[in-house]
Amino acid sequence: MGQEDKLEGGCLCGAVRFNASPENKRFGACHCDMCRRWTAGAYLSIACGDSVEIQDETSIGVYSSSKWAERHFCSKCGTSLWYKLKNSSDCYVSIELFDKTEGFDFASQIYIDCKPDYYTFSNETKNMTGAEVEAAFATLNSGETNV
Repeated sequence: MGQEDKLEGGCLCGAVRFNASPENKRFGACHCDMCRRWTAGAYLSIACGDSVEIQDETSIGVYSSSKWAERHFCSKCGTSLWYKLKNSSDCYVSIELFDKTEGFDFASQIYIDCKPDYYTFSNETKNMTGAEVEAAFATLNSGETNV
């Protein structure tokens, strides 16, 4: 997807409105403890790189949740907005924030070893354990690009 494929979206109360261009049509689920607490379930997100353009940043809260990432949310209604890497401008936007979600493909699940037994997605996806994800982030942070 390119700049001409910008999608609009926003939070529950409408205080945060934005547009972004997902890198492709594939989204994933994160089952880590932090994401599940942050969203009250698996965090479904799509990579949008640095394309997120916010109309008014005054209602955006930021929580530094780890050494490598922060979580952005609406400070008025609490909606989980996106997960952003600290060492880059890469954002992983909650797919449910977009006004239109047609044509997306559920492609991957990370921290699959942290997923509770009480739910399962039926889609065939690429799955990564927490150790595999953390090794991939370590590789990214070292400047290598094989992940």
